[in-house]
Amino acid sequence: MRTIKGPAIFLAQFIGESAPFNSLEGLAEWAAKQGYKGIQIPTNTPSIFDLQAAADSDEYCNQVRGVLDAVGVEITELSTHIQGQLLAVHPAYDELFAPFAPEAVRGDRIATQQWAAGQLKLAAQASRRLGLTAHATFSGALAWPYLYPWPQRPVGLIETAFSELGKRWRPVLDQFDEAGVDLCFELHPGEDLHDGASFERFLKEVNGHRRCNILFDPSHFVLQQLDYLAFIDKWRDRIKMFHVKDAEFRPTADQGVYGGYEGWVNRAGRFRSIGDGQVDFKAIFSKLTQYGFDGWAVLEWECCIKSPEAGAREGAGLIAGHIIDATQKSFDDFAGVQLSTQDAARILGVG
Repeated sequence: MRTIKGPAIFLAQFIGESAPFNSLEGLAEWAAKQGYKGIQIPTNTPSIFDLQAAADSDEYCNQVRGVLDAVGVEITELSTHIQGQLLAVHPAYDELFAPFAPEAVRGDRIATQQWAAGQLKLAAQASRRLGLTAHATFSGALAWPYLYPWPQRPVGLIETAFSELGKRWRPVLDQFDEAGVDLCFELHPGEDLHDGASFERFLKEVNGHRRCNILFDPSHFVLQQLDYLAFIDKWRDRIKMFHVKDAEFRPTADQGVYGGYEGWVNRAGRFRSIGDGQVDFKAIFSKLTQYGFDGWAVLEWECCIKSPEAGAREGAGLIAGHIIDATQKSFDDFAGVQLSTQDAARILGVG
């Protein structure tokens, strides 16, 4: 068994216009003061992290490492959640997702898709230069508007959507394979890959590609009412990243999983700061340790009640408290005896 690394924190929700949240150096120093050993970096904010420079330049990567080394943190992974989303957008969402893309490609579906594919290629190259082994992203969605089968879905609609999704992602997966980096899809509502069944369907489309892996975030399983512990048992070999995010699901007489179009505070299912929701992190850390997961435990803050500063401050200690120092020996080794094949046969009466 191996010991999970951490605590670490995903920076996406903390980037802002004021210091210390407006520079990588400031964010890293702030994270270190909260007790974090690693930071997961989004790649859609060039003022924080220049993806193009990281893909092209060892000098830039060394500069980034130097900034982080100075405050005692390291990069856990890079993230292309936004760019991955834009690789596959259903026309119903074109206008809503348009602000995620550069102005030069907005309104042009093909150009946006090509830009996103280029960004993902850069992310593979940057991850390799930085010596990272895993990368976080979203799958995008072509079939999501048809999640509920009413009106009845035409035969072949979902199959066509996943076939196209596979075509778009296969070359990206190959690029990450060349870089020696696992591409980890965060299974997330709004994405075509949002649960085990949809991930399995996609995995078949990419011929079981060895770089097609999972970012495990139990909060999304709570909101979908899935068994996140059984999910670890089934998909442990594909889980290469871990977001530590809490959630709660409290159905009422008026709403359940779908939420009745309510805002986050008033939904039956809502994200919470770690320790304030229903996720059994003790069991999760135990299972991941049992199965040899040695990646990072990365806090993602998305609470609709508690402030981000409080969530981050409390989260470091809570994650550290859940990390299990994995044993390298069996508790009953002291009573062990050596037995020859002949002795075993004799004891069993089969010799």
